Amino acid sequence: MASFAPAEAPYRAPQPRPQPTRKPARSRTAPRARARPLVAGGVLWIVVVAGLLAGIVALNVAVLRLNVRVEQLDSERDQLASQRDALQTKLSTAAAGGRVEQAAVERLGLVAPDSTTYL
Repeated sequence: MASFAPAEAPYRAPQPRPQPTRKPARSRTAPRARARPLVAGGVLWIVVVAGLLAGIVALNVAVLRLNVRVEQLDSERDQLASQRDALQTKLSTAAAGGRVEQAAVERLGLVAPDSTTYL
């Protein structure tokens, strides 16, 4: 009797897996050459930002000095206004009608007229 068994395939050895292709190693001088412009750009930005900050600080100092000067001028203005008010009070007291008449009689010896005639 003949057997109808499937024929076995011949043995095949496993194939090695293909290795991924590697890029050649980078030389160490290339990144340094490329990094210098980035470092120079970073330093430039740091200098620019530092300059702007210094400008802001200088501006704030100038404004502070102006505010101090304004306060001094306000104080001086208030002092001068009080002196002006004192002088106006003294002037109005000196120019009062009764005081002028009394000074005319006592110092100058003037007498008050009996009647006044207008032409």
